This record gives sequence, structure tokens and C-alpha cells, in this order.
Amino acid sequence: MNAIFPDTTLSVGGLTSYLQELLEGDRNLRSVWLIGEVSNVSQHASGCFFTLCDTDKSAAIRCVVWNSQRQKLLKLPVKGEQLLVLGSIRVYKNRGEYQLTVVQSLPGGEGLEALRLQQLRSRLEAEGFFDPARKRPIPAHPQIVAVVTSDSAAAWGDIQRTLAQRYPGLRVLLSPTLVQGDLAPAAIARAIALVELDGRADVIILGRGGGSAEDLACFNDERVVRAIANCAIPIITGIGHERDESLADLVADQRAHTPTAAAAQAVPILAEIYSEHQQRMLNLASVVKARFQTESEHLQQLQNRLKRLPATSRTLRQATGKLEILQEKLAALNPAAVLERGYAAVMQADGRIVRQTDGLELGEELTVRLSRGVLKVKIVEVLDAE
Repeated sequence: MNAIFPDTTLSVGGLTSYLQELLEGDRNLRSVWLIGEVSNVSQHASGCFFTLCDTDKSAAIRCVVWNSQRQKLLKLPVKGEQLLVLGSIRVYKNRGEYQLTVVQSLPGGEGLEALRLQQLRSRLEAEGFFDPARKRPIPAHPQIVAVVTSDSAAAWGDIQRTLAQRYPGLRVLLSPTLVQGDLAPAAIARAIALVELDGRADVIILGRGGGSAEDLACFNDERVVRAIANCAIPIITGIGHERDESLADLVADQRAHTPTAAAAQAVPILAEIYSEHQQRMLNLASVVKARFQTESEHLQQLQNRLKRLPATSRTLRQATGKLEILQEKLAALNPAAVLERGYAAVMQADGRIVRQTDGLELGEELTVRLSRGVLKVKIVEVLDAE
């Protein structure tokens, strides 16, 4: 009996060719991203074969990475891990199957976020944002501290209490901002810019309490990093708990593990400063007193030695005797002393001393200096010496 086939009947090959043309010809399926959990990984000479399925195992697709492409993958398939893959759909007619030919793969879920964060960190590090040489010193005694945080968060209260305990009377400015969510990065950057525009603060504390990685993600945003780096005022970060480290911490001029610790780093303890100052004053007074006592004793020793010096120093006695002899000789040579003994000094008009009659002329005027007084005389006669 001859079988009668409907006009629309297709062969198996015809159907698979139709499906192949339909799937491989679809532009959306030539480059498609899929995310799922890896299972059934197997290595072959030609490549790596694995299955990518939804976490609830409700759907799956076979995948292949050819050996020529393996070195280009950022993440190789590992059973049980989330994976984000890029590939194209291929249909295999002889098996009646289709699979995804993978050309790139990335860690899925938290792994993908970690990769993106690492890439951003590497790029910012290459630009020099984390270089210790660009970090600014924190003022030792700031007069005004600005705080960038949420005005409703516990971190704001912790910072206020710490600052008040350590440095009573300190002026504290609040620049409120969101510290969580998609709008937080822009809000944090704006709050920092407002403090800088105000211009009164000596240092800024950027703080937020602990939370999940998603809660703290805004402090890994490039806008926040650049706002901290470009701010002219030194910034201390206190974000999360001790185990947390953000890009904001890396670019900050100084970082602390918590908001409370950041406040402690911002200002010294005023009571300790007073105590240290008082101790320095006492030390200085003690040093001055000791030095005065030492110098007084030294002076007394010098005075005692000076008193004993004439009686005990042979050299001094000899020098004193020579001095007395020289004084007697000087007195004998003193012209005034000679005049006192009745002698007179006779001088010509040009001031020369007259020692003999040769050269004198009759009528020449001479000056005669006595012990007391001066005479003006005129030569009326010159007598030869006998």
C-alpha cells in the first residue's frame, strides 16, 4: 500500500537545514552573551567542552571553546562556577544539536564585579592616583574638620562623639550625602566639592559604617576616586570595618578602618597636649635651675681661685715686679716729670726742640715750656758753651 505524504512533509535534513539557516542567520545569535553555571566540563584534543545551565537546572546549553581561542579567555570554565560567556550559535545537522561556540568568558556574579573592580584599580593605579608621593599631610592641629557622610547614619554620631572627646571646642562641619546606592557616587563627589568650595575646613573625614560589598560599592566608583584625588583639602577615609578596603581608601591621603578611627586620626587628644606642655614647662624650669646652680658654683670657684692667685702664683709675682720697674722707667722718661724737676723745653717756631746754639740767629723768637706755663723769648745774644 503506497503511503500518502502531506505536501508540507520535510526530511530530517531539510528540517535541520531550515533550523540551521534560521539560527545561524539570526544577527542576534551571532554574538550573544549568556550567564549560567558550568557543568560537565571535559577536555578534548580539539578544545574544551562544557555545559552552561541556569542555577535551577531548568535550562542548559552545550558550549565549546576551541583550542585556538583558549588563550584569549579571561576565565576558563570550572565546574560549579558562574560564568559569563560570549559566543555564537552553531547547528550540527548530523547530530540534530546546536551549541554555543565561545570566544570569551568572564567570571559571573561576584567574580565579574571583582574583575571589573580590578580593571578599574589597575587603570587608576597606572594614572598615579594611589602613588604615596601625591598624598598630602594631615594638619597636626586642625581648627575646623568637615565630615562627608549621611546625616542619619550611625557613623555621623560616632565621629561627632570622638571629635568632641578628643578635642573639645573643635568646629565640625557636615556635608551630608548618600553613602549607598546608585545615586551615592555622584552625591559623594558633590559633597566633597561643596566642602572645598566653602574653604573653611582644614581636613575632611569621609565616613560610612560597615555593610555588604554591594552597600560599599559606591566607594569603588571612579567618580568618588577622582573627587578625592582632585580635592585641595586632605581627606581621611573611615569606611566599613577592618576587613574592608575600597578604592576610596587607596586614593585618600590617610585611611582608617572605621569612622571612629578616622576621627581619632584627624585630631589629637587636647588633654594630652596640655599635659605634655605642662611637663615641658616643668622640665625646662628644672633644666634652667640646674644650669643656674652649676654656673653659680663655677663662678664661686673662679672667685676663690682669683683670691688665692697673688699669694700662690710665682709667675704673677715676677710679672708684678717687672711692671713696677717699667713704671719707674716710664716715669723717669716722662717729659712732664723732667719739667717738674726745674728743667725747661726750648722750641723753635717750627716746633723743633733746641738742643744746641748752632743754627740760632739773633732776634729769633723761641718758645720756652716750663713745668707750669710757657714763655715767648727773643735771642739777644748767643754765648759759646764753656
